[in-house]
Amino acid sequence: MTSSKPLVWLHGEVRTPPFSRAARIEAGFLLRRLQDGELIEMPLSRPLRDIGAACHELRVDDGDSTFRILYHIAADAIVILEVFRKKSRTTPKQIIDVAKKRLRSYYRIIRED
Repeated sequence: MTSSKPLVWLHGEVRTPPFSRAARIEAGFLLRRLQDGELIEMPLSRPLRDIGAACHELRVDDGDSTFRILYHIAADAIVILEVFRKKSRTTPKQIIDVAKKRLRSYYRIIRED
């Protein structure tokens, strides 16, 4: 049996509030699937190549709100880059830029170890 990859949280959290209890459970279930090596596809997750290779946006619907969890599938972990409430059709440029910066920081830290 293959062991699960750890979650590395660089920013954000999934807690109640702002997530409802049901959305928090759904997010946890989806993240566990990723940790176990499953590739999640549309409509629950989509690639975000603007951030980098193996970066994705996990979609968690929460009643009248929609949350996004930006993540990267690294060789050693699932790296959480950002968690935010999505209010428009496109991911804001500021969110993309911050996620890119965090991803670079993650690999800089990994190289130093």
